[in-house]
Amino acid sequence: MSTADIRIERDGPRADLILNRPRRHNALTEAMWLAIPELLAPLAEDEDLRLLVVRGTGGSFASGADIGEFETAYATLERAETYSNGIADGLNALADFPKPTLAAIEGVCIGGGCGLAIACDLRFAAAGSRFGITPAKMGLAYPFNDTKRLAEAVGLSTAKDLLFTGRHVSAEEALQIGLIDRLLEPDQLAATVSDYVALLETRSSATARITKAMLTRLEAGQTDEDPVTRQWFLDAFNSADFKEGFRAFLDKRTPDFKRKT
Repeated sequence: MSTADIRIERDGPRADLILNRPRRHNALTEAMWLAIPELLAPLAEDEDLRLLVVRGTGGSFASGADIGEFETAYATLERAETYSNGIADGLNALADFPKPTLAAIEGVCIGGGCGLAIACDLRFAAAGSRFGITPAKMGLAYPFNDTKRLAEAVGLSTAKDLLFTGRHVSAEEALQIGLIDRLLEPDQLAATVSDYVALLETRSSATARITKAMLTRLEAGQTDEDPVTRQWFLDAFNSADFKEGFRAFLDKRTPDFKRKT
């Protein structure tokens, strides 16, 4: 499923998931949430992809789920469950994406938009952006998976504060509490993201894939190595990337991980 309001753009080792409703500050419709898993599915198997960037158009990241749909979306318990499941599927598809993901944030990043950013591995934000998670303003509960991701990013106490109050925080505070990873001037955001893609292109995509899989297990509560994680570690020694990286180390040159011999 795809709509004009959300799309993928591909540029070499980079793919952008673009939210494109600038007149509504990129508020996400139900169709947009439903489109995310199907848009990401073919990229998950793309060996040349190094980074998925999530961003909005028109100077905003996302103002949340589209409140214009709420009257029908929450008309009945059954309809509310279907609508909420669609949002959860979109967020989980992003959180479970096997390649590194980065939210490039400017302007508003509120509600479901903030949840979308937190589902990414990294968050780079422009000065002047604003953040908030606001179920307390509507008498709603925040879903468990989203609460877990928030708490992992900012800690339990700060997650409680943000969810109890629904307050907005500045980009500066977001950096301080760990909600974002880098704070940049607005005219530096795009270039910094591009530089990050270029850096990842010089690194092993196999390492990134295994690292993300390991961290996903850690986030899920695994505390000790098991046969699967041990095998991932051992398999790396027989990988094409390790052979190239080791050869480059001996040759005292920069590895070329695109070379698979």
